[in-house]
Amino acid sequence: MRVALRRKAVLLISTPFMSVTPRRTTRRARSLRRAPSEAEKRLWGFLRDRRLNDFKFVRQAPLGPYYADFLCRERRLIVEVDGVTHGEDHQVAHDARRTRYLESQGYRVLRVWNIEVFTNLDGVLTAILMALEEPSGTRR
Repeated sequence: MRVALRRKAVLLISTPFMSVTPRRTTRRARSLRRAPSEAEKRLWGFLRDRRLNDFKFVRQAPLGPYYADFLCRERRLIVEVDGVTHGEDHQVAHDARRTRYLESQGYRVLRVWNIEVFTNLDGVLTAILMALEEPSGTRR
C-alpha cells in the first residue's frame, strides 16, 4: 500500500504542468486564500456556503499550474475576478493562455472586473447563475 501511495505522489510531481510539489501547491493556495482582494472578499460572501442557488464554490483552487479564484466543480465553472492590471497587453495574453489551458481541461471560465463586483454585484451574480445553468458543453 505504501509503495502505491509513493508512486501516486511521484506521478503528481512529474506531470508537465506541475512545477511545484503538491505540498507547495497547497501552501500557495492557502496563502492566496488568506490574502484575497477586496472584490474577491465581497463576492465570496455571496458564493460561500452554497449561498448562490445551492451551488458549492471553493476559492483559490489549484488546477494544473494555475489557481482559480472561484470554482464550482459540479458545473466545471471558474469565476475569475480581474483587477486593472488584467487590461495590460502582457496580462491579456497571459489570461488568454490560462483560459485556453483551463478550457482544454473541461472548465468554463467567466471573467468579471473588480469594479463590477462593487458597482453591479446583482449583474455579476446573475451572470454567474446564467453560466451555472448553461449545459457544461456549451460555449459562448
